[in-house]
Amino acid sequence: MAATPPRNEQPDAAAPRGELTVRTIAMPADTNANGDIFGGWVMAHMDQAGGIAGVERAQGRVVTIVVEKMTFIQAMRVGDVLEVYTEVESVGRTSMKIHIEAWAQRFQTHDRDKVTDADFTFVHVGDDGRPRPIPPEPR
Repeated sequence: MAATPPRNEQPDAAAPRGELTVRTIAMPADTNANGDIFGGWVMAHMDQAGGIAGVERAQGRVVTIVVEKMTFIQAMRVGDVLEVYTEVESVGRTSMKIHIEAWAQRFQTHDRDKVTDADFTFVHVGDDGRPRPIPPEPR
């Protein structure tokens, strides 16, 4: 019997956009006083996933310089699995914009909800920390 595909509570976002880049479980130490997972914990994993995608595209070190349009849609709870998806949207001479989405696979279910998304801008830098050109995309 085939596994049931994840259900999405968001009618305007049927499926995650991009490539699954980071997946981790939310633990009790990651909560705020209300028992929800800290938004900063989610954002940190989004930044990490964007860094992974940026390093792969730039073939070198990248740093985050801008986060745009982040709105938290759903709360995460202990036991939920955070799934972070990335998609390189545009590449300039030294910087790139990466769209990043965070989704929660709910504890002990296949239900999945979009938690937040944002556009992150990364700059490719050398060992000296100064911007350097992003090479053409490998074939």
